[in-house]
Amino acid sequence: MPQATFTDPNLDAFCRLDELGLTTIRQRIDSDRAVLECRVRAVEDLDRWCRNCGQAGISRGTVTRRLAHVPLGHRPTQLKLRIRRYRCPDCAAAWRQNTTAAAEPRAKLSRHAALWALRAVVIDRLSMTRVAAGLRVAWNTANDAVLQIGHRLLIQDPARLNGVQAIGVDEHVWSHTGHGSKYVTVIIDLTPIRTGTGPSRLLDMVPGRSKQVFKHWLGARTPEFQIEIVAMDGFTGYKTAAAEEVPRARAVMDPFHVVALAGEKIDQCRQRIQQGTLGHRGRSRDPIYGIRRVLHTGAGLLTSRQAARLEAVFACDAHVEVEVTWGVYQRIVAAYRDPGRAAGKRQMQAVIASLGHGVPEQLTELITLGRTLKRRAADVLAFFDYPGSSNGPTEAINRRLEHLPGTALGFRNLGHYITRSLLDTGGFRTALHPHL
Repeated sequence: MPQATFTDPNLDAFCRLDELGLTTIRQRIDSDRAVLECRVRAVEDLDRWCRNCGQAGISRGTVTRRLAHVPLGHRPTQLKLRIRRYRCPDCAAAWRQNTTAAAEPRAKLSRHAALWALRAVVIDRLSMTRVAAGLRVAWNTANDAVLQIGHRLLIQDPARLNGVQAIGVDEHVWSHTGHGSKYVTVIIDLTPIRTGTGPSRLLDMVPGRSKQVFKHWLGARTPEFQIEIVAMDGFTGYKTAAAEEVPRARAVMDPFHVVALAGEKIDQCRQRIQQGTLGHRGRSRDPIYGIRRVLHTGAGLLTSRQAARLEAVFACDAHVEVEVTWGVYQRIVAAYRDPGRAAGKRQMQAVIASLGHGVPEQLTELITLGRTLKRRAADVLAFFDYPGSSNGPTEAINRRLEHLPGTALGFRNLGHYITRSLLDTGGFRTALHPHL
């Protein structure tokens, strides 16, 4: 080993102050923070010359600017900048040394501290309260800094939408209070799922849920934004908007919502039979109510006990309509679980054809299900022709977004919620590492 001992300590390099154009002249450790007194590092004092007439300025003392810096050893750190003031003897202009390398104008955080806060939110998923405590600044100060640098560095990146070929669209409930609109439309990039290059990511979140909301978002994209697949639920408004704005894109009704729709018909049928046979809502001791969860389990995943309970309930002639509806649900699930896409597509075509005609009038739930599947048959069957076009990743991101308000103890500002959602699920974690 050429050097068996440590070299002389360099506080500027250790605290990354040299990258900010600063140098340390004093340091102090308080009980609640570390304070580094700094001055602007300059080989030649270029700030000494007047910007109006070019004359050498006269020094008029110094002013102090305090900036929160990256915590050192989990101890909040503050930079105490000594900034020279100058006055021109000819034109009487006054100015200060340039500190834009250290921080944005009027900012309370150094550039490294702002990046540290952004990393804490995006990568470590800390709450804004913990970020503010780590920097020892006010919550609003930390929040404004994170949102500003997040927008400039990540969200407003023009290359963020490049290469998007498949998107998923769904609604999301952002607020659980009774004030104002609580719905937003989320647009997800499904391209990494189709190509096997990574997870899905949130592209955008738009207030409201309607055809016009999605249509306006699609219409605002640049001509380079060419998508091939739009995965969606059964909402007709999203399909119409996609057909009008991106007519060449293939609409796909994903399995999650098709299976959920069939499961909803099972519940409706079970509730109708419950009322018709017992005259009241389901109770814990009612046989048909006791199997409400078992009815949504795939036939191949049933335990022997669950299969026995189903067989006992279906043995009653009064429950035959529930059994028939359950059978259709299982056929739909089996079609999606078939390892061969061609075989699965044939099974789904058979289900749609069987529900298109000849369904008894008593099976009202299957009649409405058949109408929906027949109307959206092309979209339902398109899933088998376009692998990786499921809207399941969209639902996964929705679940993550539901967790976000818990981390932040709730949101009242929709703009803040949209920005925080994009930072949390926008796929920026890998993009942020080069800036740290």
